[in-house]
This record gives sequence, structure tokens and C-alpha cells, in this order.
Amino acid sequence: MIPNVLTIAGSEASGGAGAQVDLRTFHQLGTVGAAALTLVVSFDPNDQWRHRVHPIPPEVTAAQVEAALGVHPSIDTVKIGMLGSVPMIETVAKILDGHEWRNVVVDPVLICKGQEAGEALDVDNALRELILPRATFVTPNLFETETLSGRSGIDSVEALVEAAQAIAAHGVPNVYAKLGVDFDEFDAVDVLVGEGHEPEVLSAPKFGQEKVSGAGCTLAAAVTAELAKGRTPLEAARAAKQFTTAAVAKRRHGGAPFPMAWQGEP
Repeated sequence: MIPNVLTIAGSEASGGAGAQVDLRTFHQLGTVGAAALTLVVSFDPNDQWRHRVHPIPPEVTAAQVEAALGVHPSIDTVKIGMLGSVPMIETVAKILDGHEWRNVVVDPVLICKGQEAGEALDVDNALRELILPRATFVTPNLFETETLSGRSGIDSVEALVEAAQAIAAHGVPNVYAKLGVDFDEFDAVDVLVGEGHEPEVLSAPKFGQEKVSGAGCTLAAAVTAELAKGRTPLEAARAAKQFTTAAVAKRRHGGAPFPMAWQGEP
């Protein structure tokens, strides 16, 4: 039977991030995706490609989840993407408590360009307090790893492992922390800290130093799909790393100054 999965995330109109990437990834990896949107994000090509963020009322997101679970009551695996506000985080926490989930994958999007600093801090704190304790697998990038772990200046694989372990200490069973392309001397290195195994280092060659839009969404969605199919967290992490590396290698260029990961065929 083909598993059904759910993403609770933002919409990004170009198709390069957010729920659009999640649904493509779910499909490519043999699962059927449903989506409940939390906000609508669009780049502004006339203002240095800044984000224009349009929140969706939390009750509307809750209604979308209710509909998705009504149609697909077997869904037990969910990916959480950008939530954007404290009321939305509080609503999603209630959603997580109100259904029996086998896997809760959190891509902890902490900040979006255009947010005020105080608002962003409130979102960070609410995410740490309300969403992380309900997660079974989190996939922070370097900035998010430093923020959630309280450890700044991560500049080595060893430091990345220690920071991931600090996040895991909040009660998260599996932490997949990404070093990404931020350091010239490394390949694209990530680490998985999880229950039942030693820290796993996942490395792949880089395709240049440029950051690729949607790579983080792709990885978290790939983990979600693989977990839904019954893979262990370690198996899901390895498969997601391979899938994301391929998506980055096939990245597409358009009118924006950054490329986008591509989850389909070349």
C-alpha cells in the first residue's frame, strides 16, 4: 500500500521551497502527499528578492489538517515546515497532540527575511518550547542548529555533533544537523544523532559554494517519505542525503540570483 503523508508548511510561489517542494519529493519517493498551508511567501523581484509573507489564519490551517486526515485517516507521518508566528505554533502543537503520529519530522524554519527581530525571537522560543518536544526527527541547518543548541561558532564536524546532541537533550529522538556548504574545507557534511546508534556523519561532494533554494525542504521531505515507508531513522537519513544531493546536482536556474533544487528527472 502506498503511504499517505502530510506536510504542514508554507507555500512559495516559485515552486522552489515549501509545500511545493514537499509534494514533489513525496511523489518522487513513492508516497501520496497532502498539504495544509500555514502562510504564503512570495519573493519580490523588485526589492532584492526579499520575502513577502502573508500569514494564513491558524484556524484555516487547522481546518485543512482536519480535511486531510478525514480523507486519509491512515496518515501517521507529518512534516512540519515554516509556521511563522506564535499563534500558528500553538495551533500546530494542538494538532500534534490531537492525532496519533508515528513520525513527526520538523524542519525548524526559524526566520524569514522581512520578519522583525522581536517577532523572530518569539517564534524561535515558541518553536523550541512547543514543537521540538513533540518531534521525533528534526533537520536544522547551521544557523538553526546554533540557535536551538545555544552553541555559536560551529566550525567542525565534532562541534556539529555536540550541538546536535544538545538539541537531542531537549527530548528529540533524532537530530539531523547540516553543515551544508558554509565551509570551504569540507564537503557537504551533515550529522545524525539518534537513539540506538553512534553519531553518523553523512558526506557528499559539493557542487560549488552557492546555496540552493529548497535543499533543506527536500531533505526533510525525503526523510518524511522514507520514514512513512517504514525505514529506520538512520536508513531514512542516508536515503534522504542521497536524494537531496541528486536534487542539488540537478538544480535549475531562472530569473532569481539563486538556483533551486530539482527533485524530478534531469
